[in-house]
Amino acid sequence: MFLLATVTLCCTAVAGTLSLFEPMLGPKPERLVAERATIDATRTSDLTPVRVVGAPFEPNVNPRER
Repeated sequence: MFLLATVTLCCTAVAGTLSLFEPMLGPKPERLVAERATIDATRTSDLTPVRVVGAPFEPNVNPRER
């Protein structure tokens, strides 16, 4: 219990200290990578062929049959 209380107090102290410095540092800018990245699906020359090993996956919809 003593260890849990110590870790909780330390984490609270660190979080409190960082929250005090946040107005001076300002919020971090949001990075929207998905909106900036574009994928051109019409160019197939860049795609490398993939080798599939094994049988294709089929979900077992009837658990009694294996």
